[in-house]
Amino acid sequence: MKILLLGSGGREHALAWKIAQSEKCDKLYIAPGNGGTGQVGENVNMKADDFEAIKQFVADKGIGMVVVGPEDPLVKGIYDELKADPRTSHVPVIGPSKAGATLEGSKDFAKGFMQRHRIPTARYATFTADTVQEGFAFLETLEPPYVLKADGLCAGKGVLIAPTLEEAKNTLKDMLGIDSPTSSQGGESSKPMFGDASARVVIEEFMSGIECSVFVLTDGEHYKILPEAKDYKRIGEGDKGLNTGGMGSVSPVPFATKDWMEKVERRIVRPTIEGLKAEGIDYKGFIFFGLISRYNIPALHTPPIEVHPSYRDPFVIEYNCRMGDPETETVMLRLKSDLVDLMEGVAEGNLDERTIEFDERSAVCVMLVSGGYPQAYKKGYPISGIDQVEDSIVFHAGTALKDGEVVTNGGRVIAVSSYGKDKEEALRKSFTEAEKIQFTDRYFRRDIGFDL
Repeated sequence: MKILLLGSGGREHALAWKIAQSEKCDKLYIAPGNGGTGQVGENVNMKADDFEAIKQFVADKGIGMVVVGPEDPLVKGIYDELKADPRTSHVPVIGPSKAGATLEGSKDFAKGFMQRHRIPTARYATFTADTVQEGFAFLETLEPPYVLKADGLCAGKGVLIAPTLEEAKNTLKDMLGIDSPTSSQGGESSKPMFGDASARVVIEEFMSGIECSVFVLTDGEHYKILPEAKDYKRIGEGDKGLNTGGMGSVSPVPFATKDWMEKVERRIVRPTIEGLKAEGIDYKGFIFFGLISRYNIPALHTPPIEVHPSYRDPFVIEYNCRMGDPETETVMLRLKSDLVDLMEGVAEGNLDERTIEFDERSAVCVMLVSGGYPQAYKKGYPISGIDQVEDSIVFHAGTALKDGEVVTNGGRVIAVSSYGKDKEEALRKSFTEAEKIQFTDRYFRRDIGFDL
């Protein structure tokens, strides 16, 4: 089978690495790919959201399956576009319909979906410029800190946390583009902070706890739960500083015990799959569950320093309509099963008949990033030392080929992933091998997994 994988990041390199291992894959194309994906397939100079070019390529090359990596083409409706075109309607697409991708494309829709299907999540309400006063009143019912989210896609930058009520109210006005003392235009009315994405703002209660990413592959009725992972979003060690797209990940997650994962499946995964089906939403692909493990302490129980794990309950922070990054760079290492076989099960609607197996070893990912990221950074620096890495797997994220040389081409540049008998051994390997890779202003966190 000829397979087309859309995307250009570390997630796509990890997916390509896994797909290329399958005997069912005769030829793998990656569009547009990056400086490393060409090692496992053929890069195609085609944007992941150029639907007309994609449809023509699928028809011309006899593509047997399209796998969509990033969220943007899914939210824009690539599944529906391919299904509606006679040239490509017969080709399976691993990714949800436009309606299904709304789970990620609209925070308000996702929260309403969870509420309708009694899926545990934080209390919330959604507001526009016309209802900002109601937003202020809702904020007054919450305890600090305050969480404000742009309703639409913002490339991971649309979530703001305000420590005080006054700051939360000003943040709400800024996000909605309402005349406010904090406006960059000195008190004049301004555009919404995140453009159309924050024309609606979701306010929700702050949930404290420890986060975990759980991934599911579904054919719309059946599902398989993939290895879980924990990622690290802050740029600074000790989880300090600005949020990034992710500085590393660890799998398995120690607190994701059999009992905790049983709660996740019973209270969250199953109701989500059943809810999508009940609402007539066509969903064939990956679902990312961004979860937080919160302590649910009985009223008469005074917790000591150590609280019994059985008191931890999973709550949903957010859905994504695709795999996470950099979690994919560890999840794919721990997936022993043939990924293409599982995706065939999605396409044929018999995923329940396919086998899924996990590697018992730990897997970790350490992300090397450009200096200045997640703010301004420079591109085009030569990268050396990749060929010296011996005990880890290198996934390219923000790289490109220039005159036959690999150069930096993004904020997150290289993911160094490793196996180990435990996370400590795997981390030692990744940290050691990461030191061999050099480029100007290179930076990586040396404390991934510190809180586990």
